[in-house]
Amino acid sequence: MAASNNGHFFKDQKFMKNLISSLLIALLFSLSISSCQDSKSPELPSGAEYSEQIKKIIEEKNAKIETWYAAGLIDSVASYFAEDCIQLPPNQPPIIGNENFKEMWNQNIEIGQWDFDLSTEKVKASGDLATEYGTYTLSFTPNENSPIPAMTDHGSYVVLWEKIDQEWKVLWDAPVSDLPLPGSGPETSPQE
Repeated sequence: MAASNNGHFFKDQKFMKNLISSLLIALLFSLSISSCQDSKSPELPSGAEYSEQIKKIIEEKNAKIETWYAAGLIDSVASYFAEDCIQLPPNQPPIIGNENFKEMWNQNIEIGQWDFDLSTEKVKASGDLATEYGTYTLSFTPNENSPIPAMTDHGSYVVLWEKIDQEWKVLWDAPVSDLPLPGSGPETSPQE
């Protein structure tokens, strides 16, 4: 009789070990699944409401940029541009990097006053990137040193903004003039 109790005891002990092992495996499996789910990246802010918030920030920055260009404060303008910024001025090579941006625009203000009127039409933002589409008007008033005459330009632009160290900065700036190049009328169009 003692032998049968021992056999039953060992069977119960073996059953308990199997049960505990199975429960531990199930627990570890569920913990590993939940830890995988917890390690997911948080959802990036995006959508119409977020884009509207960023649009307001960009409009405030553009108002300062307009004022600083008119006053010839290029270092202040450049503070809103990323170190590796790229500006694509119409009919000119790209200006690459913040230092080159400052150098080029400091040369420009030596020959006259540049007045910009920037109008942000749309902003699409997601996370730390935002794309701005807008229109601009530019008036240039030359001084006595200017090799170019007074001019007015208008067109559209696309700007890629990036949030760098909690501050929105211009990464790429691409204005597109609506005005045709001199001599680019239909009589000078390429032949088909």
